[in-house]
Amino acid sequence: MLGFELTHWDYITFATLALAGAFGLGFVIWLMGLPGRIAIARNHPEAQAVQWMGYAGLLPTIYPWVQAFIWAFKPTDVVDIRRFPAEQARANDEELAKMRSKPSRKRATAQDDDKSPAADDQPKTS
Repeated sequence: MLGFELTHWDYITFATLALAGAFGLGFVIWLMGLPGRIAIARNHPEAQAVQWMGYAGLLPTIYPWVQAFIWAFKPTDVVDIRRFPAEQARANDEELAKMRSKPSRKRATAQDDDKSPAADDQPKTS
């Protein structure tokens, strides 16, 4: 091919380089998702935006990623005139539960309430 034979050491070198590249790529992806994971763990009201900014911010320059990292630690004040504060807290909890892939506390209690027999189902005594 190029005037020399490939030995088993060459193949070991290729495998090592491929593994190093895979680990490097995995580390970069892990680093990109770090602001989002921090925001989810801290119950940030805009955790999904922080997560997207973390993934998209590291590619062009590092500045948006740093901004997302700082934003993950400092939650912004949520002012939503469509909901009262308790409703907004429940909505944030449901969104964070979806992002964590876990049922929210509200849904879990609603499912427990569904399991209890209703008053209409019980036999009436006359």
